[in-house]
Amino acid sequence: MYFGEETQLFAWRRADRSMKAENEGRRLWIAGGVFAALLAAVLAANADRLLVVNDPKPSDVILVLAGETDLRPARAIELLDRGYGRRVVIDVPAEAKTWGFRESELAQQYVDHLPEATSVRICPIHGLSTHDEARDAEKCLASESGDRILIVTSDFHTRRALATFRRALPDKSFSVAAAFDETQFGTQWWKHRQWAKTFLDEAMKWVWWSAVDRWR
Repeated sequence: MYFGEETQLFAWRRADRSMKAENEGRRLWIAGGVFAALLAAVLAANADRLLVVNDPKPSDVILVLAGETDLRPARAIELLDRGYGRRVVIDVPAEAKTWGFRESELAQQYVDHLPEATSVRICPIHGLSTHDEARDAEKCLASESGDRILIVTSDFHTRRALATFRRALPDKSFSVAAAFDETQFGTQWWKHRQWAKTFLDEAMKWVWWSAVDRWR
């Protein structure tokens, strides 16, 4: 009888421990869910401040980063006409082709048809990352007068681009202007699939840059 009571007591204790473990696991899942919801709310409320900087300052050179080829150059020309710079330098991938034509050739045709053509030049770049682009652009900027550089890039790329160029080229003074494209990104990023994809992709790149690349 005594042995049976001991066995039953052991079974109750084991069941009690198992129930406590299940409850603890449930609490952890709930806490994790609450944290994820709060994080999503913070990101949703601060997407514009997390990724976007739009603060152009009068500069010597306006530098258009490679990538989007419509709104970025147009924004740079607008800023040139408004007196934010004396020259525009447009980064273009040196080896990239579109429909069998080199992008550098197409970019030069674009420049040649501008009323401001004499104030605009193409800068061939080879790097694929923003950091590598900064190093390539440094060679073109070296032949331009002045150290105040106004970067023009897509809105979601502005904060990371500004931080990267300041880190890579500390002898230059940088500000940044955003080229807005509602087909790719909006600060209320959760409302559209493409906006969400853009936000998550750029947010991950920003976190990686902040944690790893900036210290290299």
